[in-house]
Amino acid sequence: MLAVINSEKYSDLAICQIYARELDDGNYWCSTSSMYRIASEAGQNRERRRLATHPAKVKPELLADGPSQVWTWDITKLRGPTKGVWFHLYVLIDIYSRYNPSWLVSTHESAKLAEQFIAEAIERNGTAPHTVHADRGVSMTSGLVSELLTNLGIVRSHSRPRVSNNNPFSEAQFKTLKYLHDFPKSFASLADAREFLEGFFNEYNHIHHHSGIGWHTPASVHFGTSGAVDEARQITLTAAFHANPARFSNRPVPPKIPKVIYINEAALEFQNN
Repeated sequence: MLAVINSEKYSDLAICQIYARELDDGNYWCSTSSMYRIASEAGQNRERRRLATHPAKVKPELLADGPSQVWTWDITKLRGPTKGVWFHLYVLIDIYSRYNPSWLVSTHESAKLAEQFIAEAIERNGTAPHTVHADRGVSMTSGLVSELLTNLGIVRSHSRPRVSNNNPFSEAQFKTLKYLHDFPKSFASLADAREFLEGFFNEYNHIHHHSGIGWHTPASVHFGTSGAVDEARQITLTAAFHANPARFSNRPVPPKIPKVIYINEAALEFQNN
């Protein structure tokens, strides 16, 4: 019986499949339960089929020490005017400056729209990033987007499946947006959504001072004016120090922009090594 079970034509078949095929060939060796018992006693009650193996997805480890090096992007849904109607918000973010090179809201999600969105953002920015990171949504992994990035010499990076913290910059910005005190429960129209988002991204890029980049605005860091801002801040702080040194335990300095911004801390450790 073991010789039959382990023969070349049956080596990757389940016991019940072997029983049925042998019976159709006019051979009755024993009952299926006996076949299972014999296989079990021989230590062969494991999975017999040849199964495909998939290597573990690589943990994304991305570093940026300046603007326009690493971008991430994602798509989120915004509730429309009636039940079942949703608008789709596409957003790119530069992880070093936190600047949004582009955003788009549409009535639908598609790979073609995603490709156009990224291509136009790169053209508008004037410089292509060396890496574009996203999760594993249909649009993010589409052939059109992959072909665009490959043709531009841009490295594609993707989050690991079912890992929630591999695209933290995009996810954090969507949370910031949706937790605004005046964020609508729904948008009456696509034009209504665009008007609200125009205000949000203008505020976020040019007015909002971000804690992760030394309390500068994303636009200031992205377009290289943060150095001049820091010089002016230092003049103000120095004047305050000289006016009343007793107020300070040390000479005050402006908050610093991190030298390196990363996705997954292991990348920073690798860089330092």
